Amino acid sequence: MANWLLYAAALGLVSSGAFSAQAQETSEVAAPAAAPTEHVVLEADYIYEIREENSVVAEGNVEALYEGRVLRADRIIYNKTTDRVRATGNVVIVDTDGSQQFADEVEVNSDLADGYAIGFSARLPEGATIVANSAIRKKDGVNALEQVIYTSCQLCGDDTTPTWSLRARRAVLDQESQMISYRDAVIEVGGIPVFYLPYLSHPDPTSDRRSGFLVPSGGVSSKLGTFYQQPYYWAISDSQDLTISPMVSANVNPMLELDYRKRFYSGGIKINTSITHEANFDSDGIRFGDEKWRGHIYGKGLFAISPEWKWGFGVETQSDDLYDRRYDLDGQGERRGLYKSQPRRLLSQLFAVGQGDSYYTDVAVLDFQGLREGDTAESLPTVAPVLFSEKYWDLGDYGFAAVNASSAMLTRESGLNSQRVSVGGDWSDLNVLPGGFTFEPFAELRGDYYALNEDVSGEPDVSRAVGNAGARVSYPLIRPGKVVDIMVEPTVMAAWGFSNVNGTAIPIEDSILYEFDEGDLFEANGFGNYDLYEGDGKVAAGVTARAVFKNGPEFSTTLGRRWRSRTDPNFDVASNLDGTSSDWVAAATADFGKALRVDTRMRLDDDGYKLNRIDARISTSYKRLVAVAQYYNINERISPLGRPDEGVFLRGEFQVTNRYSFIFGQLRDIVGDLNAKREFGVAYEDDCSRFELVYQRSELNDRTLGPSESIQFRFSLKSIGDFGSSEFD
Repeated sequence: MANWLLYAAALGLVSSGAFSAQAQETSEVAAPAAAPTEHVVLEADYIYEIREENSVVAEGNVEALYEGRVLRADRIIYNKTTDRVRATGNVVIVDTDGSQQFADEVEVNSDLADGYAIGFSARLPEGATIVANSAIRKKDGVNALEQVIYTSCQLCGDDTTPTWSLRARRAVLDQESQMISYRDAVIEVGGIPVFYLPYLSHPDPTSDRRSGFLVPSGGVSSKLGTFYQQPYYWAISDSQDLTISPMVSANVNPMLELDYRKRFYSGGIKINTSITHEANFDSDGIRFGDEKWRGHIYGKGLFAISPEWKWGFGVETQSDDLYDRRYDLDGQGERRGLYKSQPRRLLSQLFAVGQGDSYYTDVAVLDFQGLREGDTAESLPTVAPVLFSEKYWDLGDYGFAAVNASSAMLTRESGLNSQRVSVGGDWSDLNVLPGGFTFEPFAELRGDYYALNEDVSGEPDVSRAVGNAGARVSYPLIRPGKVVDIMVEPTVMAAWGFSNVNGTAIPIEDSILYEFDEGDLFEANGFGNYDLYEGDGKVAAGVTARAVFKNGPEFSTTLGRRWRSRTDPNFDVASNLDGTSSDWVAAATADFGKALRVDTRMRLDDDGYKLNRIDARISTSYKRLVAVAQYYNINERISPLGRPDEGVFLRGEFQVTNRYSFIFGQLRDIVGDLNAKREFGVAYEDDCSRFELVYQRSELNDRTLGPSESIQFRFSLKSIGDFGSSEFD
């Protein structure tokens, strides 16, 4: 905001002889010897000298060009005695980035020690506008502005009232710290005062990040009572920062939340944690049990070891099963490494990954914490380690070959412990036959060894050999057209594998909820994991079709089914590999671009084509509507829950006018006849702000926490930040 001082002072570097040029003649004048490369190009209607005042004057359409910056004014006076430059009348300064600054009058000395501007205003690069009655630069690098108005809204006329503005009695810009501080600041919305802050500060928009208080949040909750959380952002260094967010509330003891980020030369880390000394409490804020230290840690890190190798970690732990829900903490369920945890299960992991032109390896150590009712630490495993490594070769005319190794070591305090080691190899070759058929023979062979605790499993160890050999045959058909290109590819896969490979003593850890679908249709082994393996004879047949229209829409579908030579009692009905034939599996996509996209996956019963499962997702961003809708329905016969499972998820926003929108959302359990989450509200948005008023309600029950509802008011001001919400449960 003080660059106008620099631009005007540049004129003070010009010697008096330069201003003797004739009217409308451009003069280029060298700077003093201290800066011989700096020049000012000056143009004016009249340039003359007042000898008795020892001054040089430029008048009429004055324009000065200095290092790509332009200063325009009605009149510029350079007093050689005082060594000061004064620009008056419609002063406009245009920076190299296109930002503009205005003033009725500017005066500054040549060494930038001090100066002032009257009737100052500026349009910043981000589109913000700042206006002040006066602006003063002091010798210590501090710039003071009086009667300040700041907004990032576009102003199109003198009578325009911005959506929001920040009005202050005084603002100070410290160029050393690059912080702007306001005194007696008032935030106005539509010209109406909304918030009064005796003191407010934020970094100069052109500066790097700076430490300071962030926008607080607060409200009323039946769990916490009246609460207030005040974040403070600490820019520790160029490579790390810490956000400290203490929260005080009426019903429970204070809680401290911390967010730490650090970037290293080879990677970075991000940690979110909190701590409090409190008892448990329910949805009504009633405390029970003993007070003790409680908290959580969610964190992740990723680092490069070499161009092909990297390592990382993910941390997820909390003191109590419902700690995150009691304090409404976000972050549970995010992916923080190679593996993603299941809902209401925390996963901590340490991992390394290597990938080159002909190999891939990953290794990890996993530890689980259960947040579900009935979970116990003794029954959840620690996996140390889980490993997969593969090396592959291009054999030219003889196809492709690979060898791989895998292991998983699971230990529990109570229950089955198992250590699996697997070594295998596979080969395939793709050939194009006469007539356009493709023929792909393949073979795979793997050996597994399990070490078990005999007192639980009944056997100390189990070993087995598994394998399949077969071929895939397909006939790709393509018909280009003027309007649409059509591609159809029928495929048949046939394979024969070892029989009786799934012994009763082999623990099933990674295939409990596995389901055969269209993605595995033409694989020899329908189970993509290790503990269960599909041997014996099998045949799969299906067709994939795609239509691509010249004007944009695309349609694709896959439909198929699998037949087996015999049943395997280890495959349950949910896996879709029980019996001698699978259900029909299908997937279809209709893509119309942003206007509409429909993705559907189905499983149809092999007897009567009854719908056993459907997952459908519709998304649109068309004109005034942005929305996504998902529907799922799982038949009782194949549901892992042992009952029908049906639900719908909606989330979207409909723009009623150019600035007002209707927000809606719902996550409904149709079978349970309850809304896990429902919300609706209104939003206002323009070029500089967004306001939301949203009602939310959840009907979920989780032990001591019951249904809740809230009304949230949020608004975001461009270049200032987000302001908090008021809520109740």
